[in-house]
Formats: sequence, C-alpha cells, structure tokens
Amino acid sequence: MCRGVDAPESAMPYGKEAKEALLKLVQGKSLKVFVYDNDRYGRCVGDVYCDGVFVQEQMLKKGFAWHYTAYDQRPELAKWEKQAQAGLKGLWASSNPQKPWEWRKDKRNGTA
Repeated sequence: MCRGVDAPESAMPYGKEAKEALLKLVQGKSLKVFVYDNDRYGRCVGDVYCDGVFVQEQMLKKGFAWHYTAYDQRPELAKWEKQAQAGLKGLWASSNPQKPWEWRKDKRNGTA
C-alpha cells in the first residue's frame, strides 16, 4: 500500500479512473518501494517510486487519491492534494467527493 494516500474504491466515483491512472504510471515498470511499516491487516505500507517518480505525489496531484492524514502528516502530501483541489483535478471535479475510508465505514455499517 502507498503510504499516506487512499484512493477511491473501484465501486466509488473515480475508482476506475484512479486505477487506470495508477496502472498507466506503474504497469510493466520496475518499482522501488521503501517499506515504512505494516498496517493492521499485515500489508506493507511504504513510499513507492517508479522510474524516479514518487507515485503518491502523482496520484495526489492528478486528483486520484486523498491525503490520508490519520496515518501520515507529511506537509508535502497536503500541499499536493490542495493543488489538485484548487485545479478541480480528478475526483475534485465533484463538489463533495466521499472519502474512501468513510465509504468503507458506511458499507460496513450498512448505510451505503
């Protein structure tokens, strides 16, 4: 998992577009992953680079991910998200996009 960001789930608005943007960025290429920790599900969480490009930065700047502030407070992630918001990029073209962690919670609670 990419540290500090959370992308829309496949069934959410912009989920398909986010997946396609990520595939375009990394598919068939060598990745360098700097593992930071494991999440509560045992998945590795880290910073991902593809040909020297910081994947989280690109996903945030293109508006295909949220800065996941509950787990990562890096100011550059917040800056890149704000740039996408200001430019109405990707999911920020919607007036009030639902955060994936809220969407998953609603699904678990049966309110989605």
